[in-house]
This record gives sequence, C-alpha cells and structure tokens, in this order.
Amino acid sequence: MALAPGLRLGPYEVVSPLGAGGMGEVYRGRDTRLDRSVAIKILPAELASNVELRLRLEREAKTISALNHPNICTLYDIGHENGYDYLVMELLEGETVGERLTHGPMSTEEVLRHGIEIAEALDKAHRQGIIHRDLKPSNVMLTKSGAKLLDFGLAKAASPIVDFSGATQQKALTQEGTIVGTFQYMSPEQLEGMEADPRTDIFALGAVLYEMATGKRAFEGKTRTSLIAAIVSGRPMPISQVQPLAPPALEHVIERCLEKDPADRWQSAHDVAEELKWVRSKGSQAGIAAPVAARRKARERLSWLINAALVLAAVALTWGIIELKREPAHVVQSSVLPPPKTQFAFDNGGAPAISPDGKRIVFSAQPTSGGPRSLYVRALSGGTAQLLSGTEDGGFPFWSPDSRMIGFFSAGKLKKMDATGGPAQTLCDAQSPRGGSWSKEGVIVFAPASAGPLMKVSEDGGVPTAATRLNPQSGYASHRWPSFLPDGRRFVYLAQRGAIALDVTGVLLVGSIDGDVNKELTAASSNGIYSRSGHLIYWRDRSLVAQKFDPKRLVLERNLVPIAEEVGRTLRADAFFSISNDDTLLYEGGSGMGNSQFVWLDASGKPIQTAVGKPADYRSSTLSYDQRRLATPIVDPSTGRWDIWIQDLQRGVSTRLTFDPSDEFAPLWSRDDSMIVYGSDAKGLGDLIMKRSSGTGGDEVLYADAAFKVPLDWSPDGKLLLFSEQNLKTDFDLMLYSFEDHKVRVFLQTPFAETNGRFSPDMRWIAYQSSDSGKNQVYVLPLSGGRGKWQISTEGGSRPRWSRDGKHIYYLSTDFKLMAVDFSVHGDEFTAETPRVLFPARVKVMNGNLYDVSADGKRFLVNTPVEQAEIAPLTLVQNWTASLKK
Repeated sequence: MALAPGLRLGPYEVVSPLGAGGMGEVYRGRDTRLDRSVAIKILPAELASNVELRLRLEREAKTISALNHPNICTLYDIGHENGYDYLVMELLEGETVGERLTHGPMSTEEVLRHGIEIAEALDKAHRQGIIHRDLKPSNVMLTKSGAKLLDFGLAKAASPIVDFSGATQQKALTQEGTIVGTFQYMSPEQLEGMEADPRTDIFALGAVLYEMATGKRAFEGKTRTSLIAAIVSGRPMPISQVQPLAPPALEHVIERCLEKDPADRWQSAHDVAEELKWVRSKGSQAGIAAPVAARRKARERLSWLINAALVLAAVALTWGIIELKREPAHVVQSSVLPPPKTQFAFDNGGAPAISPDGKRIVFSAQPTSGGPRSLYVRALSGGTAQLLSGTEDGGFPFWSPDSRMIGFFSAGKLKKMDATGGPAQTLCDAQSPRGGSWSKEGVIVFAPASAGPLMKVSEDGGVPTAATRLNPQSGYASHRWPSFLPDGRRFVYLAQRGAIALDVTGVLLVGSIDGDVNKELTAASSNGIYSRSGHLIYWRDRSLVAQKFDPKRLVLERNLVPIAEEVGRTLRADAFFSISNDDTLLYEGGSGMGNSQFVWLDASGKPIQTAVGKPADYRSSTLSYDQRRLATPIVDPSTGRWDIWIQDLQRGVSTRLTFDPSDEFAPLWSRDDSMIVYGSDAKGLGDLIMKRSSGTGGDEVLYADAAFKVPLDWSPDGKLLLFSEQNLKTDFDLMLYSFEDHKVRVFLQTPFAETNGRFSPDMRWIAYQSSDSGKNQVYVLPLSGGRGKWQISTEGGSRPRWSRDGKHIYYLSTDFKLMAVDFSVHGDEFTAETPRVLFPARVKVMNGNLYDVSADGKRFLVNTPVEQAEIAPLTLVQNWTASLKK
C-alpha cells in the first residue's frame, strides 16, 4: 500500500511518490532536522522477514554511506519505523539512462562522457569491496552534474542463485514482446549461479554502453530461454553495423567488456575508464588509432607481422597472383524517426515507400496533438523531412520509376506530385484506395476500392480501365496492392476474399497491363514486392520473408528465408515495408495496431475515470444498454487471433465469450443485453453469429453467404439487424436482416462505400457514412425508404452515433475531433444544425466503433491508444541481401 503524504519515518516526512519497481517504492521526502529534500526508498517485505538479509543490508549500507563520489547517489540513512524498512538517499533531479534512450541512441560524446563517469563510480565502489550486481539503464540517473549510480549494492539477495520468475521486466526500447529486465544485463557467470565480482559489473557496463551507443539492447530474446542463450553464447550485432559513425576504438572497449569469460574482459573498471578517456581525447582519430591495451599487444606482435608480410609478399610476387579483393558488403541497419511533434500514420495512411534509387523515402505522418495526416519526403543522406503541401489526408504513396514523382491518394482521387513539392495533379477517381504502382511504360495500376479489380490509367491522367479480371469461381472479391516487376509490363498483386485480412485469406498473383498474364504464385495475406536480388518479399506470420523468384519464368522456389521480424501490417493487408533497386529495405517494426485502453471522458474531453481494463489490442467495441458491460474483440499477441471478451465495467472483470480458433469481431448487444451478435470467419467471411452474452449455450448462425459482412447495429425494437456487405461492383452496401422471417434485403446500394450505419432511437432514420462525395461524410436516410437524404457532416466525418434521447448525432471528423450535431424533425423533413466540436479525441485508428456514448449523453467511452515510452522508428537496412549469403 502506498505511503500517505505526511507519514513520518523517524525524522523523515513522506511528501509524494516518485516511482516503484521490483526493489521497492521511492518517495520524495523531507529531512525535518536539516530541512532538506531527500529520497526515501521503502524496501520489499521479503527483506524485513529475512534476518540474514537485513543484517547484510545494514553492513552494506554502512559501507556505501562512506562512499564519497560525485557519480554515486549518496546514502544518508537506513532505518526501520512503523513496520517499514527504508533507505534515505540523495534526491536527484533528471532522467535515467533508460528514459533518455526512449528518444534514440546517445551521441558518441554523450556515451564517452557518461561512460567514464559510470566506470569511475564503479571503480570507487569496487575498491571498497562493493559490487553493484544490478547495473542497468534505469539505475543510472543523468543529472546536470553528470551521471549518478543508484541502488548500489543494496536490496540484493545474498545467494548467487538467480530467480528469473522474480526478475524485473520492462518494456523493450526497440521491439515489443522481447523479454527484458534485471537479468537482461547479467553476466554469463551470474546466470550460471556463480558469485559476482567486479568483472560482473564490467559485463553489465558493456551492455549499458552498447545500448547507449546504439539505442538497442546488446542481447535480445523472445523467451527467457533464448535470452539466456544469447547472453551465454551469442554475440551482439557489431556497433558499426548499427551506428556506422561510432569510433572503432569505442566498439573495441565495449566488445571486451562483453567477453563471456571474465578473464578475457577488462579486469577493472579503472581500465575501462582510462580506455574511454583515451577514445574521447583522440576524437575522430580514435577511428584509426588503437586503444592503450591494443597498442601494447600490437607492439608484441609487430616483429612477427612484418616477417609474415614479407614472406607473403615474396610468394605473391613470385607467382604473380596478387589480387585486390573487394570487401563484401555488410548489412547496415539504422532508424528513421518521424518529424518533431508528429507520428507516423501508417495505420490509416499506408506504408512508407523508398524511392527506386534508394535516396529518399516518402511517408504519411500526422501531428501528435491531432489533425489531418500529410505526406513527407526525407533524403536518406541527411537533413529533415519536408512536408509536401497539398497532401492533406494523403496516403498510400508510391514512386515513379525515375524517383522524381510521387503518386498518392487523397479526397477520393489518385494524384501525383513532384517529390520536391509543388501542385498536385489529379489523375482520376479512387474512392477507397488499396495501393498503386507506377510502370516505366507510363502506366499506373491501382486499386480504387476495397472490392473489385485493379484499374490502370495513364501517368498523365484519364479514364481508368480494368487491369485485372475477377473470377467469381475463385471466391476472391478484391484485387489490391500492385507492384511492378522489372519489365514494366507485369506486376505482382494480392487477391483477397474479403475486405479485411484476418489471416492468410488471399493469394499473390502476377498480372500484366496487356491482360495477357494471370498466374497464381502463393498463398499470402499481404502485398508482395520483387527485389532486384531475385526474391519476392512479402509478409507471413508477422515477419517479412524472402522467396527466390524468377520474374521472367514467373516461378517461385519453395524455400522461405525470414529477413525481418515483427513487421507491421493492417487489416487492409498492406505490410509496412518497401524495397529500392539498390538493395535497401525499409520497414516499420511493430505488432499491429498497438495496445489501447477505454477511457471515460466528459463532454469537454477531460478524463473522469481511470482507464477501463488492462492495456490490450482492443478493436471495435460496444457498450451494453445498461452501461454495465463492454463487448470488445481482443487480439491475442501470441497468435494474432481475435476473440470477443465481455468486460464488467463495475467489477473490473473480463470474461471470454468466443473460443473458436477463427476470428470474431464487431459485437452488438440486443436491447435487453441478453444476446450478442458478431461477425465470424469460422466458415465464411464475416458470417453473422448470435450467442448469449452470459456465454452459456451454443452459437446460432443468422446469415452466411460468400460476401464479407460486418454487423453494425441492432434495431431498438429488436426486429432488425443492420450490417454492411461487400459487393464486387458496388463496394460496401447497407443491408437489413429480419429476425422474424430470417430474410435479408438491401437498404442502400450505390457505387460507393456505405458503412457504419446506426438506427435512430425512434426507428425512423438511419445515420451512416458514405464516400460518394470523394471523402467520407455522415448522412441520414429514412428507414422507410422514403425520399430524402440529409448530409450531417460538413468537412468530412465518420462513425455516427445517436444520443439516447434522440436529439443529437455524434461523429468523428477527419482529424478525429468528436463532433455533435443538433437536429429537428418536422413531418418527413430532417433538419440538421451546424456541427460543433466537443473535443479532440485520441482514438485508436481502425475499422468500426472507436467510441461509445453513455445513456445520459454526458460521457464518452473512447478507445484510446496507450502512451508509448518511445516513438516507434522506421528501420532502414542497407545491403540486406548480404544476410542471405552463406
């Protein structure tokens, strides 16, 4: 239980909490005798219950309190009061190394300066016979006066045995799902249960320095077993491959710290500090000069090397076979961050694209404070990203073959623009695009909608014509994500059964602009891109894989080679990667949409309650009518499968409703909350299923056919179910299912996409969104089918909801502001007032319901992304094919 402000522990008064971890809780406090601010650490209960540990703690505390060093946090006191064992320490202002690294790797100067400070602090402690045992980024505080080591030798068990089940776990800096924590920095001998000595701290220091220099952990693993194996027998990626400008001498210092055998490491922290000082003093010369210890070894071997060189030269000259061999290319990996105060908008703006010549990238980003996304171009040689004016709401960018122009989609149109900026030229309509590709023949092939064939149009614009044909017998309703092969005529594309890619629901094919090729390649659930290395690259099981491919014979070899793990992909089946002609790979690493929580907000957007439920990958969700429960799909991070859960909002308990190995989504409550209807791909594509909300009994199939379907709303009288259905010719249509006669009829069918429909409380109207104006707008139609159609939104909108009293319509604007519209009804006429902004909403961008409204209209439950400690970067891999060569 947290300590209350004002509580006295001896002469120390608790002021406020500072943080908590596996080794206790830390509070800001006040020394009432000296009237100074201090940090008070409350130790875990297991220390108080273990007499041996308490005695050791007291002995070490006395020793550490005598340490007087500018880079060690001073220990003032230790005590026991009111049942609490506590330490009193110097209060530090600043950020930990771990917090600093969330913004990216440190500069070489920072690494050297702070590395020297840490090493000197370790040396001071080691000379006093004290081993830290738990050196890691979160135990090093960066202050104005320099680095300060925390938790020096305190609160550590006397036994050398490692208990991994109790190790502290923290979020990885560069990859979610990686096992990290206290033992991430343990030496091999610690993991083997041996006693720690100063060289143990030196290994941990090497791991910390590596992380400071690269922004990545030295040792990674998806499981404890794989992590331990990496520490005991693996080698970190060379720093020069992650940060090519890092001095080789610094890399040498760190590599020797990380030697597996303690005898092969630096034997003292003093040596490490001296080596780092030497590197720092040499500046850029450290790239070619050897460190102190290395120079000593070099002198010892100099005579032998000279003699050997003379012999080799003589032999080579005698036989006349001296060759100058080119050093093989190495894989070089680096990170690309979004512009300041923005975040990548791949989930709704498509994947980043690297130019064919490998010199520039284009990507979609939006302000972190809210607002529409735009396209940015950045040169890989350096500099800042350039905003392309006129690309508001732009997405799904792709390059011209000469790397001079960019194609993209915005406001229901396919457009192009010079990569250096300028006016955008509209080429043709594209209401709900799913990617495009630009041929050297001057033809652009693109997907204008979520269903239907690919189309082609001249790079100068015009009337599009079909580039592919749908085969009704194949069951594939959507062709999307084209990518041209080197000949400029043929292209790889994805054929998919439904509008969303829940699993491997599609196939990669080859088509041509002449229509004379239509060959199936392989089952897939993402776009495929041909690499000049002779591979087809696509997404499978959250990884990018490379498969040998002959673009002339259109033949794929059988073997798959993974080249990048945990690559992002949306339900549109666009994986977040791109490849240039010079073997440069660009991708976004992540685990899908990311975690979120449900937050109650008032009408001004202020949180009025702590977040509902634990962070998870929540999708389209709906409140029960009594406001006590929430039905929500949750994506299992280990399998990627969707299941529907019921959250009790009052008790904080979650119960799983569906258990089928397929995906279930878009749950809806009956008006008495006893039943739930949802979509399932167990047998078809979004078949409509009904089940008791209590979870008892079986499930009932309401409606199933070959088309993809999404449940939208259950009518107030309980007689009708509104759902959207994908059509090969008309995109998404609004359909009505009758619970009385179990029949389906069309409510609204146009050449455009109609989705997210909702019944009005009095059953007279349906509010929905449509793309018929070139962008999504919210409209109202009479349920009776009578005349009249009223536009509710003015500047774009989606996801309408009715207030329970039937007086307001809410919707989200294109820049994700929650809007409210008052309306009145006179006979058969519907009159809407001017929309007004309630508040900017931080919503998780995805399909379906992003928010819900309380019965009294005063609260809004919003699916809100969880704040991340760092901005997920793009990963740029040069010479990626070098990793394929054996």
